[in-house]
Order: sequence, then C-alpha cells, then structure tokens
Amino acid sequence: MERLDLTEFSARVQQLREHIATIIVGQQANVDLLLTCILADGHVLLEGVPGVAKTLLARTVSRLIGARFQRIQFTPDLMPSDVIGTTVFNVKTSEFNFHEGPVFSDIVLVDEINRSPAKTQAALFEVMEERQVTVDGITHPMGHLYTILATQNPVEQEGTYQLPEAQLDRFMMKITMGYPELNDEVEILRRHQGNARLVKLENLSPVLTKDELLAMREKLQQIIVDDSLLLYIAQIVEATRTSRAVQLGASPRAAVAMLQASKAFAMLSGRDFVMPDDVKAIAHAVLQHRIILTADAEMQGYTPERVITGLVEKVEVPK
Repeated sequence: MERLDLTEFSARVQQLREHIATIIVGQQANVDLLLTCILADGHVLLEGVPGVAKTLLARTVSRLIGARFQRIQFTPDLMPSDVIGTTVFNVKTSEFNFHEGPVFSDIVLVDEINRSPAKTQAALFEVMEERQVTVDGITHPMGHLYTILATQNPVEQEGTYQLPEAQLDRFMMKITMGYPELNDEVEILRRHQGNARLVKLENLSPVLTKDELLAMREKLQQIIVDDSLLLYIAQIVEATRTSRAVQLGASPRAAVAMLQASKAFAMLSGRDFVMPDDVKAIAHAVLQHRIILTADAEMQGYTPERVITGLVEKVEVPK
C-alpha cells in the first residue's frame, strides 16, 4: 500500500496555525481540535463564557480556508423558517420559489444554540445529519464542506432550552474554551494597547482553499489504523457504558467519531498513521457531551471530563 505524503499539507497547516495565532492568542489545543473536526467532516459545539473568542475563532478559521460564512443568532422567538428558509409565491411567474435561509453556507455559526426552543433546534436535525434541507417535499443539498459551529454559554441558564441528547450526539466534538493563561492575557492587552498590532479579519487571505481541504478529507481513508487501536477505541466507549458513575454511555456513533477524529488529528500532526496519543487527544472532546452522569456521581462533584479522564486511564494502551 502506497504511503500518504503529508509534507506539503503539514506545511500549510502550520501556516494556518500561525495565521490564526495573529488573531487568537493562546487556545492552541482548542484550535487543533476545531481543525480536526472540520477535516473529519464533523460539527462542533463550542462552550465557554462570553468574551473568550468563540465567535472570533469561527470567523477566523472560515476566512483562512476561504469558506463562505454565516452567523445565526438564536433567540427565543426564532422560527425554523428563519433558519432553513421558506417558500415564497412569485406573483410575476405564478410559481413558488425557495428562499434560502442563513443555514445555507459552508461554515455556519449558530450563536447561543440553547436560546431557542426545541422546534427551532430541531430544524437543524436533518441538515446536521444528512447535509440537506427538505422544505415542502423538495430536498435542497448543502455543499461538501458544510459544517455547523454552535456556541453556548455554560453559566447563564435563565431563558435557555437544554439541548436534547439526540442533538448533542450529532456534534462530533464539544470544545470547552476557558479563560486564557496569564501570559496570554497580557499579550491580548499588549495588542489592544498598540492598535497597530491588531490584525483585522478582512486583511486575512486564505491559506488553504476549500478544494484542498476537501481533497485531504478524501484521503482520510488512507490513514493507517491498526486493529489494536480499533479495539482501544471500542474499549474506551464500552467503559462509558459500564461505569458506575455514568447513567447513559456513549453510542456507536461516538466510536465512529473517535475513529474519524483520531485519523484527522494524526493527519494534522503530519502522520499517515494513528497512535494511541491521537485517541487520547480527542477523547474528551468527542465523549464529554455524550454521557450522562448518575445523580450520585454529580452530588459527589464528578464532571463528565473527570469521569472520562479516569476511564481512559483505566483502559490498557496498545503496545
């Protein structure tokens, strides 16, 4: 089997990271997870308090891969038709024309997804899973790069609607964006103090084209995954179902997501084969939103992240 040459791709990815760093200070691990998810053809749930650059990160990445970008602000009065579009009667032609909603783009930022009621959240079900929208019996396909990046605020629960497990499972990853490190925050202040050092988004040129990204996505199947690593992934997922601290474990979709994300993470690291460290690197982001803890575990102060850390440590690493 011919090995995959990732030399040029690795150089472009490094260039991509460097350009992102001119806009986003720190958050390198989260940037890598976001790029991994886009390469692996998955959707992302970004969680963090206001002001930690969730929206800015989404816009920056979109700009640097030359993708069309749309932002939808979810509110309690938002209707499904406001998201996916609606059919309008054209008086001149006496025909019904479909007017596309903002969900038709390459990368769609759904801001504060938990602000809208269930019927509006459900409007995203089909488009996230099937990459298409059906209105009045007519199916409208999305582009091949189509990715939803949704944000939610973990601290403000008043006026929000919790995402159902069925929708959470459709996100390949949940990325938690925390506060910057002290040195990173000093750098943020330094950049704002000297406005000349702030790089504007409109001045960024694409580093990687959509076609190049899609071509690399096609080559994911050439990434080598040993059978021992398939067993390793399956054992981690199974551990979430047998743990006493977990009421609802991860689904088979989670196992597939771990496999795809591991291959994408390896590719972004410049390798054409998956290592156990790749699986560990993406495990938390893929699993943390897919498990429900028991009431006892929550009362004892356990979190999904802490439980997953313990489960991954217990599973024997392939030699």
